[in-house]
Amino acid sequence: MRHYELVCIVHPDLDEAAFNDVIEKIKGWVVDTGGSVDKVEIWGRKRLAYAIKKHREGQYVLFNLSLEPNAITTMDQNLRFMEQVIRYMISSVE
Repeated sequence: MRHYELVCIVHPDLDEAAFNDVIEKIKGWVVDTGGSVDKVEIWGRKRLAYAIKKHREGQYVLFNLSLEPNAITTMDQNLRFMEQVIRYMISSVE
């Protein structure tokens, strides 16, 4: 297994319950692919450098993950079609 960092910018207008549902859904995808979530850091609401999908701010979340390399494509596809996630970035940690 390899270690990855996933940073997500979540839609700023979600209430706390919907925001937590997004986090739990992402955790579920990781577990379903045979990986594990090592740590979740909620960075909170921050102003964006430029507008993304007509939003000027977003809620940032950092996930530290342990996954097999072939599971990254599945995560990428799932996050791409999740409407509550404005932007995301998956990077490998050495």
